[in-house]
Amino acid sequence: MNVKALLALGATAALLSACLSSGDSTTSANAPGQPINPSETPLQLSEFSVANGCFGLQSAFSRQFVQPAAARYAAGPATQAENFTMRPTELGKYLIYGSDRQMITAQGNTLVASAEPTDAAVWQASFDKDKSQFTFTDTAGRFLALDETAGLTTSTEQTERTQFKLAPASDCAAYPEMPTAMEGTPYKGRGENQPIIGFADTHTHMGMSSEMSLDGSVGPSAGGVLYGEVVHRFGIPHALGSCEGFHGPNGIRDANNILETTPGAQHDTQGWPTFVDWPRRNFLTHQVMYHAWVERAWRAGLRVMVNHGTNIAALCRVGQTYSGNPQADCNDMGVATKQVEYLYDVQDYVDAQFGGPGKGWYRIVKTPAEARQVANEGKLAVVLGVEVAQVFNCGVTFLPGGGEIRKCDQAQIDAEIDKLWALGARHVYPFHDIDSSLGGAGIFSGDVINFLNFLDTGAFWKTTECRDFPENEPSVREPGTNMTTAVPGSSSNALTKMLLEAVGGITPLYPDGKRCNARTVTDLGQYALTALMNRGFVIDIDHAAYHSKDIMLDLAETMNPPYPMASSHDAHGGLTSDQAVRMLKSGGVIYPYKGNGIKHVEFLEKLKFWRNKAGMNNTLLGLGYGADGNGFGGHPGPRGGDSVPVQYPFTLFRGEGWGPRYQSLPAMKVNMLTIPESGKFWHIDEVGMAHYGMVADFVEEVRLEGGGEAIDALYNSAEAYVRMWENVYYRNNPK
Repeated sequence: MNVKALLALGATAALLSACLSSGDSTTSANAPGQPINPSETPLQLSEFSVANGCFGLQSAFSRQFVQPAAARYAAGPATQAENFTMRPTELGKYLIYGSDRQMITAQGNTLVASAEPTDAAVWQASFDKDKSQFTFTDTAGRFLALDETAGLTTSTEQTERTQFKLAPASDCAAYPEMPTAMEGTPYKGRGENQPIIGFADTHTHMGMSSEMSLDGSVGPSAGGVLYGEVVHRFGIPHALGSCEGFHGPNGIRDANNILETTPGAQHDTQGWPTFVDWPRRNFLTHQVMYHAWVERAWRAGLRVMVNHGTNIAALCRVGQTYSGNPQADCNDMGVATKQVEYLYDVQDYVDAQFGGPGKGWYRIVKTPAEARQVANEGKLAVVLGVEVAQVFNCGVTFLPGGGEIRKCDQAQIDAEIDKLWALGARHVYPFHDIDSSLGGAGIFSGDVINFLNFLDTGAFWKTTECRDFPENEPSVREPGTNMTTAVPGSSSNALTKMLLEAVGGITPLYPDGKRCNARTVTDLGQYALTALMNRGFVIDIDHAAYHSKDIMLDLAETMNPPYPMASSHDAHGGLTSDQAVRMLKSGGVIYPYKGNGIKHVEFLEKLKFWRNKAGMNNTLLGLGYGADGNGFGGHPGPRGGDSVPVQYPFTLFRGEGWGPRYQSLPAMKVNMLTIPESGKFWHIDEVGMAHYGMVADFVEEVRLEGGGEAIDALYNSAEAYVRMWENVYYRNNPK
C-alpha cells in the first residue's frame, strides 16, 4: 500500500471533519452474465453447473412450463414457456432472471416479478441426481411450486409439484455484467511441473472493498472512504452503482478531493453503466479491482497475483472521520485478516459464476506446487499476504526520556505467525510506513507520514545520514527524503494550530538534505524475521528503513542457502544497486511499481544491469510488477503522444514480438473495453490504467516499447516468483 497520495488527507482530516459536522463479449461457455445455450454445450447437471445457463422451468409432475409474468407466472405448454437465465448470487443460489429482465420474487406466500434483486429473489437450488430434478427454496424455506391452475406459487412442503426439470432454451436475457471484451480461449500450460508462461502482479489489494463480505456484515475497508465492491451477489449494478451514498451529492465528500488537493472539487457519481467520471487512474477512492476487470487481465496472461490484506491504523482513523463511519475497524491485523478472509468469498463467487467449486479461474494457493499446478491449468494462482503498519500488532510507544513501550513480545509474534499461516497468508511485510517494535519504516515522505508516526508512536522519526551508495548505478529507489521541520500547513491557519496542540507545540527539527530513518531492525525484529524464515514466508523488503534493508540482507545471507527476499513495488525507503545485486544473488525478485509500457521497459534495463553484476546472465529473466490496486498509490497514465499508439483490436500471442513458444497458445483477441449498454469505453492511450482491466492493454504497450525481449521477461515473471517462493518454502516445509 502506497500512502504518498494520502499525505494531504492525513494532514487535513480533522479540520474537514469539523467543517462537515456543521453542515462481452467472450467465448468462455460460462462467462458471467453471458448465458450459455445448454443444447449446444453439454452439461453434467448439478446445482452448480447451470450457472448463467438459459432454461425453461418445467414441472416434473405435470410437464407444464412456467410462462412469462403478467399478473402472475402461469403454467402452460412449452411453446409459451418463459426462458430464464440462472444467475448465481453465490454457490448454489440463484436469481431466476426472465427474458423481460425481471426476477421471480417471493412476496409473502405469493410470487411476483421484480426488476430489482432482493433477498426475496434468491433461490437455493437442490439437485436430485437420480431423477435429474431440481427444487428451489427461498430464504424463508418455502419451495417453488408449479400448479396447473394456480400457476407458479410457493409451498411449505416438498411435493411432486415442487420438482422441476430445467429444459435447455435460448434467447435468454443476459444479466447485467461488465464485459471482458476478449475473444479466445485462455491458454493452459505445458504440464503440472513445467515452467509457467504468464506474468505476475506481486503487490495488490483485491480485498480492499466497501463491503468485505457477500452478506453485508463485515465492511468497509479504509475506514469507509473507498467506494465499490470486488464482487456483489447482485452483480455490477450494485457493486459499482452510484457512489453518492459514499461520496455525497456530486462527490463533495470524496476523500479523493483532498488527495488531489482540490477540496471543493466535484464529480459525477454515476457508476454502472455510464461511468461518467470514474473509475479513473487518479480517483483512488473508487474500486479498481472489480472481478471482471481482473478476469480480463487473467485472460491476457496474468497467472500469479499476490493479494495483501492492508491497513495503516492512523490513516484508517482519518477515513473513519471523513466518511462518517466511526465504527469501522481500524486495527491493522484485524482489517488485514478480514480482507484476506474476503478473498475466499471472492473465490467462491467466481466459482459460482463458472459452474461450481473449483471451476473458476481465481484459485487461492498455499504452496508453490499449488501455484505451479493452478497456473499450468490456465487459471490465476492467488497468493495471500499482509502489508500493515503494525504487523503482528507490534506497535510501539516512545517515551520522552528515550525509552519505549513495546506492544508485543516473542510469544505474541509466534501466535500471530501461526494465525497468518492458518489463514493461508504466505507473503509478509515486516515493516510498513510507521515505526514499530520490530524496527524502523522506510522514509519516503518527510511531512505528513511523520506526523502520523507521531500519532501512532508518540514521537517523530529520528533520522540519520543515509549511507553511501553507488550513485553512478541505477537504484530501484534512492534512499531518504528531505524532512520538513514543521507540522504540515502554514503557521497562520487553523489546521496548523490544531496540529500544534496535538503535539504540544513541539515540532521536529532536521538538518538539510536527504535523511534516512535512524531506527533499524530491533532485537524483536530480528526474532520476527527469523521466525518468518523458519516458517517459510516470502519476506518483502519494501517499506523497511534503508539501513534496515542491509540488516535484513545480512540475516538472509547467514542462512544456508541464502534466503531469497522480494521487492514487489518499488522499495519505499530506498533500495540501491548494491542491495539489489545482493537480493538477486540470493534468488530474490525485484519488481517495480506498475508503470506504463515505457516505464516497464526502462526498469527492465535496470534489472539487466543488476543481473549482470550479480553474474546471472544465463538465468531466467523475469520482470513482473506491483500494481498496488486499491492501495491509494495511483496508477500509470498514458505513454504520451510520441509513442506508437495501441490499435484495437490487437491479438496476443501472434505477430511481431511473440516468439516461437507462444505459437502453440490459442490466440486471444483484445477489443477496446466497451460497455454495450452505454457506449462507455476505455482506451489506454487516453486514460492509462483507469482500472485493472487495462492490464491486458498494458501488455500491448510493453510489446510496442520493448519487443520480444520485454514480452518474454513479462511472461517469465510468474515463473520467476514461483521459483523464488519454492526456494523459501521448501527449506522448512515438505514437498
